[in-house]
Amino acid sequence: MDHQPDSPQSNPPPWRVSRRQWREQYLSEHRPPWWPENEEWPPKRRHWRNLRGRNPFLQRLGCAFAAFNLFSIVFLAALVALVLNALGIIHVSLPQFQWLAPLGGIFFAFVISMVVLAGLNLRRMSMPLDDLLDASNKIAEGDYSTRVDERGPREVRSLVRAFNSMAERLQINDQQRRAMLADVSHELRTPLTIIRGNVEGILDGVYPADETRLKSILEETQVLSKLVEDLRTLSLAESGALQLKREPTDLVSLIRETVAAFQSQADATGLKIETSFSKNELSLEIDPERIRQVLTNLLSNALRYSPGGGVVKIRLTESDLSPEGHVVVSVEDSGPGIASADLPHVFDRFYKSADSRGMGLGLSIAKYIVEAHGGDIKAESEAGRGTKISFSLPR
Repeated sequence: MDHQPDSPQSNPPPWRVSRRQWREQYLSEHRPPWWPENEEWPPKRRHWRNLRGRNPFLQRLGCAFAAFNLFSIVFLAALVALVLNALGIIHVSLPQFQWLAPLGGIFFAFVISMVVLAGLNLRRMSMPLDDLLDASNKIAEGDYSTRVDERGPREVRSLVRAFNSMAERLQINDQQRRAMLADVSHELRTPLTIIRGNVEGILDGVYPADETRLKSILEETQVLSKLVEDLRTLSLAESGALQLKREPTDLVSLIRETVAAFQSQADATGLKIETSFSKNELSLEIDPERIRQVLTNLLSNALRYSPGGGVVKIRLTESDLSPEGHVVVSVEDSGPGIASADLPHVFDRFYKSADSRGMGLGLSIAKYIVEAHGGDIKAESEAGRGTKISFSLPR
């Protein structure tokens, strides 16, 4: 039987596998357990062409170094030729080296210029780098208020600018962490104190174990449960582990159910809730519990800041101003509004205005949930004219 050659698609024999193919196969079969799941393994090698233009300072330094080496090679070659000619090893007529004198002068002037420029650039670089080193030591010791003046070459200024931005973020995160610990301890202390006082009073016979007392204890446990759930949701969202259970959901019915849950609270404070829908039914592929959480946070804020006799408006629209294929849900209150200085930060975690009575988690959680659905959320407000929070969801 005639031997048929292997097809190009067939696997080559082990002795014909190149080193590169063997390496790729080995790496693909030995993925380290610590490698992130969402990153490709094995990582692709960067080609040198992809790195061009990323470090202009190093490129200029390399060009200067290459020119210096070229002049050095030419000058040394001519000098060696003169020495060999003087020793009689080679015979070269001196007129051929008439160009050596001007070349030597040019080379000497070039070397002097390079030394002077290198000294000046080194001084320009070393001073801000020394400041950067001192600032980094202060940051390592916990002084996040340290900043470095932007000076020196363009690349060094860019490095200093990035360092200052990092230090500012660290300072903000540290301030938010301290505020969070204070707020969490305060929010936990109040319901725990009420629960402990009621339970001790019941055990000592001071308070009767009636429905009113037990209902008060249950309400405080619900406050604790909501706080813990908010912190858990925030930690999942920030770590990228927030999972959505999408299913076909009638958004109109979901909004009506959420409004019905707040109707008794609105009636107790004399508030009116108005709803407006562009359609009676609108089915979306969303996580109903998470979107209900967004609506709950927005409605609770609107009711909390609206004065007695005010109006809270909820609208579901498909405006031409919204992105194609999106629906927009807006919650508008008649409260005092948000100050212009606080408006850009309302969705930051643990950010609270001076008159805020919460922990600064509700809007931040709402932002994470909406963005996880592929939507967007924004706030509009004017002092004395209420606040409008709108979020869009893809259809």
